[in-house]
Amino acid sequence: METPAERIARAIPIVPSITGLAAGRDVWLTDIWGVIHNGVEPFASACEACTRFRLAGGTVLLLSNAPRPAANIAVQLDRIGVPRFAWDTIVTSGDAARAFVGAFAGKNVFHLGPERDLALYDGLGVTLSDPGDADAVSCTGLFDDEIETPDDYAPMLADFAARKLPMVCANPDLTVERGSNIIYCAGALASAYEALGGSVSYAGKPYLPVYDLALAEVERLKGKAVPRERILAIGDGIRTDIKGAAAAGIDSVFIASGVHVSSGLSSDTLTTLFPDPDISPIAAMSVLHW
Repeated sequence: METPAERIARAIPIVPSITGLAAGRDVWLTDIWGVIHNGVEPFASACEACTRFRLAGGTVLLLSNAPRPAANIAVQLDRIGVPRFAWDTIVTSGDAARAFVGAFAGKNVFHLGPERDLALYDGLGVTLSDPGDADAVSCTGLFDDEIETPDDYAPMLADFAARKLPMVCANPDLTVERGSNIIYCAGALASAYEALGGSVSYAGKPYLPVYDLALAEVERLKGKAVPRERILAIGDGIRTDIKGAAAAGIDSVFIASGVHVSSGLSSDTLTTLFPDPDISPIAAMSVLHW
C-alpha cells in the first residue's frame, strides 16, 4: 500500500498558468469540448492561451472525439465563436472512424446517431440502412442526447448483440458537459453494447489510431516529425485524454471540467482521480490559462 510520504512525493501539481509547462514544447494536442468550449460558448482564457502559444512559435492541433470530419468541426467552432487564430489544425475521432467504417464498403450500415454526423460517411461506399437490414452498426451518439440515456437503447442493442453485428464507435467519450448539463455520448452506448457481448471497434481517444493521425498531421504542418517529449496533450477526459496521451507516450495536463470535478480542484481530488502513476498528468488546472 502506498504510504502518505509516497503520495505526497508523486502529487500532481495544481497550477494557475500553463506558461511554464509550455517551455520546451513545440506542439499542443488540445481537446476541444471541455477545454476550448462547453458546447455553447468558448472559454476565453483557453483561446487566449492557445493564441499566445502559437505567437511564441508553437503549433496547436485540436484533437477531438467528435464523430464528424475535421472540416465540420471547424464550422462548429466558428459558430460557437472560437477564434480561428487560436488553432492551426484539427483531427477528430470521426476522421479516424472513417477507416473503420470504410471496411464495410458495399455493405449495409446502420447509423446510430443524429443526422448532424452524416458527413462521416461521405465517399465511403457504404449503404446506410434500417436496423433490420444492417450488416454493421456505426455509432456516433444518441439520436437525442438532450433527453435520452443509454437505457432507452437497451432493446435495440440487445437485438444487435443477438445478431452479432460489429459496431464502430466514432466517439469513445462516455459523457460531455454541454453548458451546465452532462450528456451521454457514443462511448456510453458502445460500453452498454460490449456489456451485452457485442464487438466494438473504437476510433478516437484513448486509442492509438487517432494519435497516429494527429502526429502525421503535425509532421505535415512542421515539415518534420516532432519528438513526443516536445508535445503536450491537454484535456479534461481521464479515460480519453489522459489515458490516451499516456498510451501514446505524451505528457498531459488535466483540465478540471464538470465531467470529473464538480466541487473544486484539490490535491485529494487528484489523488482519487489518478490512483495509477502511469496514467497521470504532469499537472492539473481548473481551466486552461496562460
